[in-house]
Amino acid sequence: MPSSAPESAPEHLSPREICLLNAHRKSRVISKRIPDALVMAADTLVFLDLEVLGKPGDLQDAHRMLTMLQGRTHQVVTGVCLLHLRDHREVLFAESTLVTFLPLDSDQIQHYLSKINPLDKAGAYAIQDHGELIVSGISGSYSNVVGLPLERVREEMAFFEM
Repeated sequence: MPSSAPESAPEHLSPREICLLNAHRKSRVISKRIPDALVMAADTLVFLDLEVLGKPGDLQDAHRMLTMLQGRTHQVVTGVCLLHLRDHREVLFAESTLVTFLPLDSDQIQHYLSKINPLDKAGAYAIQDHGELIVSGISGSYSNVVGLPLERVREEMAFFEM
């Protein structure tokens, strides 16, 4: 269920804090509609140093982002909020994964962009969609880079088991 909560990236917050804030906002909006349900919301962003690379505005912006990332290591952070409003139970956590890109030239970037839709992807890429064309390696959770750290979600769900 999509949330109407606005996503933000205040400059004074760390990457982890930004993702947690956005995940919490999303979960609150949905939980108010269905207070008896356990709601899980997540927010994933790409950070190069401290610069936030969200979803690109257009293909030119996507190309710019991938050019910035090529040959470098960046951080993918996913904030997750598990919230059961009626039971007043909430768990917030964030996972971080380091992703290293291959050195890429403009033609290689254009080739990759022709294979995916980068406009709804933080950092303009999806590791699960032809990631082998751009990624040389990761350190951390693969599923986190996809957008939901499944291993950690399983651990945290124990708080909600009856």
